[in-house]
Amino acid sequence: MPTPAAVTQDAATRELVVTWTDGHVSRYAYRLLRQHCPCAMCVHEWTGARLLDPARVSADVYPKEIAQVGAYALRFTWSDGHATGIYTFTMLRGLCACDECARGRAPSAPPS
Repeated sequence: MPTPAAVTQDAATRELVVTWTDGHVSRYAYRLLRQHCPCAMCVHEWTGARLLDPARVSADVYPKEIAQVGAYALRFTWSDGHATGIYTFTMLRGLCACDECARGRAPSAPPS
């Protein structure tokens, strides 16, 4: 699994930009990341059901602080005061919406 080689913020587009060790570049809208917070306040620990209503996340939310957690994740302190989600590198890579990653997640056609 690739790890981030660089993590930057693009204030103009309100996106987090992650350049991975395999050269891939992922761009994540701040609001999308906040809507996908994996913490126990936002996702039910036992069922995995989303507890956070995505519509309630402000359009102008942004990360005030970004910290690396060990060698496996990032933790954000959000402008709305939320700071408990740990976003693993695997989760972040899975959220990448670029064409290449979307094609890789698309179900393959059944053999004919």
